[in-house]
Amino acid sequence: MTDAPTNQRLETGAEDDTVWVQEVAFIDSVPRWIAMTFVFVVFIGTWDLVTRLGLVSPIILPTPWETFGDMIFVGNNLLSGDYMLVALWITVKEVIYGFALAIAIGFSLGVLVGETAFGEKAVMPYLVAIDTMPKVAFAPLFVAWLGFGIESKVALAAFIATFPIVVGTAAGLHSADENARMLFKTMGASRMQTLIKMKLPTGLPQIFTGLKIGAVGVMAGAITGEFLGGGKGFGELIRVAASQLNTPRVFSLILYLSLVGLVLYLIVQWTQRRVVFWQKESVGAHDH
Repeated sequence: MTDAPTNQRLETGAEDDTVWVQEVAFIDSVPRWIAMTFVFVVFIGTWDLVTRLGLVSPIILPTPWETFGDMIFVGNNLLSGDYMLVALWITVKEVIYGFALAIAIGFSLGVLVGETAFGEKAVMPYLVAIDTMPKVAFAPLFVAWLGFGIESKVALAAFIATFPIVVGTAAGLHSADENARMLFKTMGASRMQTLIKMKLPTGLPQIFTGLKIGAVGVMAGAITGEFLGGGKGFGELIRVAASQLNTPRVFSLILYLSLVGLVLYLIVQWTQRRVVFWQKESVGAHDH
């Protein structure tokens, strides 16, 4: 007789009742807010120690307190409705429009790839080839085609975020159970009915995974477009601050942009929890 697994405990009750109880490691039982606070404190402490010891030039890496001070300045500027709020709104529009365009194109191509042999054999190889190319190199092309306005930044943001949505959609459509396919076929369901009533609901978890990856990448596309193709958003403010070696301003602007990206990601995650209500997420399962 083999020993019981280390992560399980055998409990014996009355009348030979045996219950296997899953043991949770201590590190996994720590509430999320405590774990996140610990990681944050360690990160800030390490950052402060590196700057105090002079291991990195202050021109390259400001202290945490310089960065926090500049974040307060940027926050006050945003709350007062000054030029930074205008720049942030421009970047937010680029991200929203780019993500909406990526969803439309990515979902359409994903259905084509996941639902047809033509899409899988003829279209998908080209999509993979395009995705392996350095996307930053396309920024000058988008500027040449669409100009220095918001259009070129939206195009680059959508370009970066589209492929994960394509893959997630195609994988979701392929995940449908074969028995369910045969059942729908036996009942005389059309191809469109099978797609809408069986394949899409079954594939929603994978589709939302692609959407969440795309939500992370769309911000990078918009900011890269502003770096390389001009613009009046936060990317331009970061470029100007970097040229002036104002690293605290660069760090604070980047942190505010990360908050915008986090909000977009959380919106997608919230939508997933409402739409795919039957799926139990592994992340956060041990929260208290």
